Amino acid sequence: MTMTMALPSRSRPFWPAMLRGMLWAFLFAMGVLVLYPLLWMALGGFKSNSQIFSDPFALPASWSLENYLAGWRATRGYMLSSLLVTLVSTVTTVMISAWTAFGLTRTAIPGKPLVVGFILGGMMLSPTVALVPLVRMLQDLGIYDSHAALILLYTAFRVPFTTFLIRAYMLDLPRDLDEAAMMDGASPGQIFRKVILPLCQPILISCVVLHILFAWNEYLFAMIFTNSPGVQTLPVGLTSMMSKQGTNFAAVFAAMTISALPIVIIFFLTQRYFIRGLTQGIGK
Repeated sequence: MTMTMALPSRSRPFWPAMLRGMLWAFLFAMGVLVLYPLLWMALGGFKSNSQIFSDPFALPASWSLENYLAGWRATRGYMLSSLLVTLVSTVTTVMISAWTAFGLTRTAIPGKPLVVGFILGGMMLSPTVALVPLVRMLQDLGIYDSHAALILLYTAFRVPFTTFLIRAYMLDLPRDLDEAAMMDGASPGQIFRKVILPLCQPILISCVVLHILFAWNEYLFAMIFTNSPGVQTLPVGLTSMMSKQGTNFAAVFAAMTISALPIVIIFFLTQRYFIRGLTQGIGK
């Protein structure tokens, strides 16, 4: 007579599986909360103004591009200004910050703690505190109401934060690479360009994306330090368009979708480097 023994069940424990399911449900709900307003806005650009009020949650009755074409014509000048200011300020901010972080981490300069404290102090400075002196300073320099004013302001106010991120990333880079390059006769500038910058690619991409998000959406400086339509950036242009269009929400939704599309594309193309750079940099 043979006896069979029941094997212990290898089923997954109940509570860990339940917690995992709750986590996925929470993440799905958060994704819907973030993406649904964007999708609703994009679909609103295809609707007529009457359909937005009568049936706001339905699909467009006709997929016409008329509102998007009107939104593009109304905002293309502002978008070109935003593109110019964003690109130039991004390059200047990231390069100045990377060079500063290199000096703070790889060179023997005196007073490093004082410089780091100065940088941290710059991060804590509120832009609203310096508005009046900045207006007078830019007027004296002759660059008020110009692209140069916005580029200068965006660079000055973002360099401390960007330097802080890049410095945190550089602190854990092995110094053996610097020493090997110096033994081969490399100058500090060559070490910076050919050794350090390639190793800092993730954090540099993260800083580029963060600055693009800031400069593309910044409103306060663009509103105060510019007056001419040819100089004003996209956030100011959208505000002006909303005041002119009145209750034509379909055209406004279309323009807002056009303005948000470049940022969404940039983030999805660079999200892998963005997350990697921030997690490694902040954790060091």
